[in-house]
Amino acid sequence: MSPAIEAELELPRAGLLRRLAALLYDMFLVAAIWMLLGFILQLIIGTDNNQIIDGQVITDPVVNNLLFFLMLTSSFSFYCWFWMRSGQTLGMLAWRLRADSLDGGRLKMPQAIIRFFIAWPAFLLLGAGFLWLYLDKQGDTIHDKVSRSKIVIVPKSYRPF
Repeated sequence: MSPAIEAELELPRAGLLRRLAALLYDMFLVAAIWMLLGFILQLIIGTDNNQIIDGQVITDPVVNNLLFFLMLTSSFSFYCWFWMRSGQTLGMLAWRLRADSLDGGRLKMPQAIIRFFIAWPAFLLLGAGFLWLYLDKQGDTIHDKVSRSKIVIVPKSYRPF
C-alpha cells in the first residue's frame, strides 16, 4: 500500500493480545541475542570468576554488571533500530503491527528512547501501563502516550520491504 493511500486511511490501533503476542515473538529473539552475548563474554573472560558457594553460583559483580549492561544495550538497540527503520520488529511483522509517530511517520530517536524505557516499567508493574489501553479513547498504552507514538494494525496487503 502506498504511503499516500495509507495516510488517507486511519489504521486501527492494536489490541492487548496482539501486542503481547508480538512481544513474545520478540522475546525469543532478544533471549537468543542475550545467550550469544553471555557465551561470548564467557569466552573472553573465562569461567574462573565463577564460584559455587553453598550450592549457589556466585559470579564476580563486575561481570554481572557488564552482562546486564550488554543485555540492556542489545535489547535497546534491537527495538530502536527496528522501530526507527521500518516501524516493525520481527514479532510485529508477524502480527501485522507497526509503531508510528502520531504524525504518521517513523519514530525518531527521542521517541524510541522514551518508548523503550517507559515500556519496561509499564510491563513490570503488573502490566498496568499496557492495561491503560482499555481506558484510553484511542486505545493507546502509557508508553504510547508518553512517547507520542501509536501501534497500528497494518492491512494484509502491506509490504514493508
